[in-house]
Amino acid sequence: MKGSHSPTDPISVARRGGGESRFRDLDSVLVTIPVTTDDGDAIPAGTEGTIVGIWRDGAAYEVEFAQPPGALATVGADDLAPVSP
Repeated sequence: MKGSHSPTDPISVARRGGGESRFRDLDSVLVTIPVTTDDGDAIPAGTEGTIVGIWRDGAAYEVEFAQPPGALATVGADDLAPVSP
């Protein structure tokens, strides 16, 4: 069904710059809520990750975590915070 994709739907095309995205590729972020990785692993709130994909002009982001190795999760923009420099 056309137009029925959610902001975190992997079918959405990754954006590469421009637009109103809050974060950029390779930005360090913290998840503000517990999330579940694509493989079903639990990631606690406060865990740092790296943006590796941007969905629907920043409505959601693909975030990679160091532990477990290669862990990926699609996280809504409201559930991320920037890492302070």
